[in-house]
Amino acid sequence: MKLRFRILLSCIVCVLLALLIQTFLFKETSSEMIYNLSREESENSLKNMQEEIYQFTGNMEKNLIKVYGEQDLINALKDESYTIERLREDFYRKAYDVGSGSFETSDRVMALYLYTADHEIISTYRKATTPKHNYPVDIYEDREEYNAEKVQEYVDSDETSMLISGYYNTYREKDIIRFVLKLYNNSNRERKIGYVVCDVDSKVFTDILEKYCTENTMYIWLQSDSDRPIVSRGSLSEVDDGIYQVISEQIQAGNQASIESKSTQELFQAEQRKYNLTAYSLMPESILQQNQRALSLNLVTIAVVMVIVSVALIFIVSSTITKPLDMLMQTIKRIAGGEMELRANVTKKDEIGELGRNFNVMLDQVEELKEKENQANLLLVQAQYKALQAQINPHFLYNTLDTMSSIAEVRNCPEVSMLSQSLSNIFRYSLNMKEPFSTVAKEIVHLKNYCYVMNVRMQDNVQYDYDIDPKSLQARVPKICVQPLVENALNHGLRNKRGEKRIEIEAKVQGELLEVCVSDNGVGMDAEKMNEGLKHSNLDYVERGNSIGIHNINARLKILYGEEYGLRIESVAGEGTKVRMVIPKIEGEKENE
Repeated sequence: MKLRFRILLSCIVCVLLALLIQTFLFKETSSEMIYNLSREESENSLKNMQEEIYQFTGNMEKNLIKVYGEQDLINALKDESYTIERLREDFYRKAYDVGSGSFETSDRVMALYLYTADHEIISTYRKATTPKHNYPVDIYEDREEYNAEKVQEYVDSDETSMLISGYYNTYREKDIIRFVLKLYNNSNRERKIGYVVCDVDSKVFTDILEKYCTENTMYIWLQSDSDRPIVSRGSLSEVDDGIYQVISEQIQAGNQASIESKSTQELFQAEQRKYNLTAYSLMPESILQQNQRALSLNLVTIAVVMVIVSVALIFIVSSTITKPLDMLMQTIKRIAGGEMELRANVTKKDEIGELGRNFNVMLDQVEELKEKENQANLLLVQAQYKALQAQINPHFLYNTLDTMSSIAEVRNCPEVSMLSQSLSNIFRYSLNMKEPFSTVAKEIVHLKNYCYVMNVRMQDNVQYDYDIDPKSLQARVPKICVQPLVENALNHGLRNKRGEKRIEIEAKVQGELLEVCVSDNGVGMDAEKMNEGLKHSNLDYVERGNSIGIHNINARLKILYGEEYGLRIESVAGEGTKVRMVIPKIEGEKENE
């Protein structure tokens, strides 16, 4: 039961961990995406609503433009000799004619006013004048109540598009929408001759707002820049009403509408293509997040079902695994008790059956292993003795050279001391082959010890130049791969060279590659023949000779990194030779440069 319990617990933990990861990823990605999609849907809904309002507003502008068809009125307004009294006398019914003749019943025109450019009323049309349906004769009779200041500001400004404004009618206890269109002298577009004001029942807009106010807690309103709200739809709590008042005041003050980041409401807005009318909506974040909550609930439900199903399946599967294992364990215990002739009884061909068969084979081999045990112990003792002897000889050599260096230094022979120390370093580095790889930095240190010894032998007649890229110092390279290239240059390139002798050592990083070059100004060689030989360089070729130089290094590089890497030789007879080593750049352990 212990193994079955472990399997059961492990699988349940894996399932729960996978579900937790899935939930976290959903919260970080899908949740945000769904929230943004909900926002985008709300914004698009507001834009579609604005499109419907725009169509109605455009139709109202077309109807108001029909005033230009009243040539007698237009000509009188152009004529500066016309007094306001004469205009009122001649055109006192003109507002009625325009209001009743240019608009449909569905336009719900409640009042229409004709004004001169100096804001003097010419004619007024009012659809009703009952106590419940009353409209002003002149919008300027109470400027604040009828929001007339916005009309005057618009008329006096250079704005050419139609004004959309509104006011609250206390008699009807509802909002009235106002359209204002300037009238110009056709021959002089810069000269205003008057304007027409048309007041419309707000139902034409509230019906449209109703279609797009889909939630009870959603609030939509229309408001022009630097003006009061025109019409609204929806409901607000006491707290949210305060948020709405702040936003409305921001717009009336001519500022950008904004909302505090800690608010539970989301603000959306959509401007109209042509007119000064912007649609705003306040929507609780909970509405935008309802899809998230639904998906989270589904995820939890799926998680619970998956855990239940997983537990049942794991229990069934684990029983088929643990039963044969229990039988095998009983057999092993009996064998451990001394019944060495026992064997596991397995018939299945699955992994457990394979384990039992291999266990039986192992038992059959135990007797053979016992017979070979004494011989193996003897070989082990011999190997340990040889390994100990191999360690003693190099250490004896290191210690002797260090002693020679110390004696030479005490007896004031610095050159002998340094030579002994360099030889000690060379042997210590070369004979310590526990690690087949090194770094460029260590290879250069080993090379400098070798070059010092060779300079002492050759009377300092070879100049060594180093150009080592700091980025290459920690790159991993096969151990003792640079020094043989320099040794080859000394023995074959510069041995018969007369005059100045020079060797350049360069190491650099080229992208993902490490390149090490050794160049000399010696006698040169047949590079084509050497490169052809390097193409076929392998261990068998190296083992047939005594080469520890170019062919040995090339064979090692190809085995370690692949056929596309290795050595390449460039040479010009009488001018010198360059041996280029290219391998992948692999960072080694950090070393002191």
